[in-house]
Amino acid sequence: MSQLTAPKGVALLAAVTYLSTLRYYPGALGIHNPVSLLVVIGGGYFGAFLVYVLLIYPVFLNPLRHLAGPKTAVTFMATSMIKSNDEPGKAFSDLVEAYPGHDLVLVNAIQNHLVITDPSLLADLFVHHTYDFIKPPRAAGVLKEFIGLGLVTLEGDGHKFLRKNTSPAFTFRSIKAMYPMMWGKSNQFVASLTSQLEDEGARKGTSLIDMNTWASKVTLDIIGVAGLGRELNTIKDFDNPLAKAYDELFEITGEKGIYTLLSMLFGIKTIQLLPWKMNGVFKGLRRSLVSICESMVAEKREAIHKDSDGHSDVLSLLIKTDNFTDADLANQLLTFLAAGHETTSSSLSWASYLLAKHPHIQEAVRREVRQESLSSSTDDLAGTLERMPLLNGVVNETLRLYPTVPLTMREAIRDTTLANHRIPRGATVLVSPWMINRSPKFWGDDSTEFRPERWISDSGKANQTGGANSNYHFITFLHGPRSCIGQGFARAELRCLLAALLSSFKWELAMPEADVVAGGVVTIKPANGMHLRLQRLESNGL
Repeated sequence: MSQLTAPKGVALLAAVTYLSTLRYYPGALGIHNPVSLLVVIGGGYFGAFLVYVLLIYPVFLNPLRHLAGPKTAVTFMATSMIKSNDEPGKAFSDLVEAYPGHDLVLVNAIQNHLVITDPSLLADLFVHHTYDFIKPPRAAGVLKEFIGLGLVTLEGDGHKFLRKNTSPAFTFRSIKAMYPMMWGKSNQFVASLTSQLEDEGARKGTSLIDMNTWASKVTLDIIGVAGLGRELNTIKDFDNPLAKAYDELFEITGEKGIYTLLSMLFGIKTIQLLPWKMNGVFKGLRRSLVSICESMVAEKREAIHKDSDGHSDVLSLLIKTDNFTDADLANQLLTFLAAGHETTSSSLSWASYLLAKHPHIQEAVRREVRQESLSSSTDDLAGTLERMPLLNGVVNETLRLYPTVPLTMREAIRDTTLANHRIPRGATVLVSPWMINRSPKFWGDDSTEFRPERWISDSGKANQTGGANSNYHFITFLHGPRSCIGQGFARAELRCLLAALLSSFKWELAMPEADVVAGGVVTIKPANGMHLRLQRLESNGL
């Protein structure tokens, strides 16, 4: 029935009726002109289809019709994204206020778009019934174009297989072993910043930087070593073709935002049929990135052939399993390079902003970091950084307030349930990490304030809850089998990068605060850059 009442099914029925009428009942309905007959039959079927879709199904037949919600004809997802002046989760927060006491809200009764407003339902969505849901095909199609067919976009058995083969690279022990490399890269970052400040100071008498740009470079360098076993050196070489391609890909512009949104709504294959210059831009970027990744895979295979034991990065790990073709590996690289550096770079920018806004916290965490004589040879560098309560509070509070992905969606591929709600096949569930992470119901009246002390227990040690009563009140990395595999890696990066920056610089915001806007459709980053005024510190203080 669902197939027959879909547009394709209606078109098929109309075509069969039209052809049958022409062949067996010519002149039926008093119409002898074939074109007129086509118009009448087609119009009748599609008129009935509209009545069914707009009235009969949502009012009388929809199994979700009992749920509260605006049930608008315009998709809630689109309207929540189009309001670019609002913070990323405002539409969802407004929905919670409009429908208090409801854990699941129906925002579109035609397409069955649902919004989870109570985290208690997330256990079923993310853990118990994970593989009853997939990313909506149109949204996944956009992601596949940009970051390949990898952990983020694969579904079902393909995802399980890849996750199993990739997980060894992200164990606690593996990440702990990466700390010296991350700390070394963090100090190279500091050295490059220092050099630029000295040059600019001599020429312009200023010490301004855009942290967005620098953060993207250093995190790409880190994932280059961890993911590819390769020194990219984009901190020093701003003309690196890989870095330039990602800079252009993730640059926030109004046209790119509209392109991405329309691709999610109508499918990227449809949008690619339009005479739009953005199609050429994105196709060119994808060709460039795929070509770079394919050459990296070939070079890595050759290197492993010569010395198998000398390679322990993620790409080498996947190659050594003999479970992936070169095309598969190129797709994994696209995912790791994009997701592995863009997400952490935006978090570093937001952490820098929050510390610029709260100089007393910046100074306090600087004192905490400086109490330790950190170096890449420090015994248990990982343990030292992970035990710093205020540093970890800053990291976790940044991740809470500025989750990299503002919206996640799941489409039911079979009839299933969320708590006591029956979810029909084809329904789309929307979840806003921004709204849940900032909810006053779960985080208190100061839920939107930057308070790293939430993550420090009464004993003065770092805690992992921030005072929340449930893991599902903090969903920056999601949970369950589809949670971010690199969350431990991201936290380790942020600890190292912030500790190195705080040891060497103090900073303040160098742009109007009104211009600090969270932008982006797929990921959240400062839309207008993150301009800071840095001041170099001596080793023993100012």
